[in-house]
Formats: sequence, C-alpha cells, structure tokens
Amino acid sequence: MNQDISAESAGDRQLLAVSPSERDHRQGSLNARVVLVEYGDYQCPKSGEIYALIKAIQEQLDSNLKENYLCFVFRHFPQPQLYPQSQKVAAAAEAAGAQGRFWQMSEMLWEHRQDLGDGYLVEYANNLGLNITQFLRDITREVYSDRIKEDIEGGRRSGVTRIPALFINSIRYQNALEFEPLFNAVIESGGLI
Repeated sequence: MNQDISAESAGDRQLLAVSPSERDHRQGSLNARVVLVEYGDYQCPKSGEIYALIKAIQEQLDSNLKENYLCFVFRHFPQPQLYPQSQKVAAAAEAAGAQGRFWQMSEMLWEHRQDLGDGYLVEYANNLGLNITQFLRDITREVYSDRIKEDIEGGRRSGVTRIPALFINSIRYQNALEFEPLFNAVIESGGLI
C-alpha cells in the first residue's frame, strides 16, 4: 500500500515520504524485516558503488540467515545536470522492466556505466533478449517518464537532494557508505543486534 507522508525529521532522522509498495522495483518481499530503499542514478559512480555494497550485503544475509530478512527497493533519481544520459538510462531500465528484465538491465547499466549511449543501450537490451522494437518505442515515446518523475518527487518529499540516498525501514541512513557500517545498520534495523 502506498502511504504518502510529508518529509519529517525526528531529531536528525529523516523519514521516507512514500512507503515501498508493489509498484516499486524490488528484490525480496515488502514484508521483510528490513526494507532498504535507494534513490540513485545509473551514471553516478557512488550509486554504482552502493549497489555493489547492497549486493554484498544481500549475499551475506542470504548465506547466513536464509529467511525473509531484506527487501531492496531501487528508485530513480536521475541527475541530468551531472549525467546527461541519466533520464534516458532510467527509461531504458523501465523499458526492460516492462519486459520482465529490470534487474538484469540494472546490472548491465551498473557494470557499464561509462558506456551508456544509445547504441550501448540497444546492445544491452539485445543481450538480454528483449524485444528491441518495443524497447526503443518505449524509450522514444517516453512511456515511463511519469513513473520516473514520481520517483524523483517522492525522493524530494523525503528530503533527497543528492544521491545516493538510502532509507532503512523508512529512516534515512546517514552514516558511512561502506560495507561494515551499512551492514550493521541493516542488522540493527532488523532486530538482530
């Protein structure tokens, strides 16, 4: 269920304005003990590093807990003033998602974030077995621009001004963007510490 609240602060705790819902791209169940939301941009090097950290945390948790512990949600927050292709790249991820390949395309985009021109996007779509005609049509017609704008607006209402921005169980994570502090915050939020 999509719950909207205005950006709040409880002390220095900024809260997520738009609760994770079925509309979000996610890995894991929304009923997990910990829901980790990232606002990011595929062209941003730091967003790519965070994605790699989150994957490592997921692997660590999966190998040790083997339960419904972590749900990871990715929301677009393109920064076209810094990364000129960012809006189109977000649209490419959405177009792949419409064909059931959001996470596979996301993986390609993170791995090749220096090579995100139009030709490369088509190459990645082709490598994933996407219907290229549909993929290109969706991007050209800006079919997913409203969805991307919703992510951006939700981020802004949550106080996001720069990326990457993380929320753990709807509370803004403000510590070091490194494995150990982030892993510990996830574990603590899930009640294991």
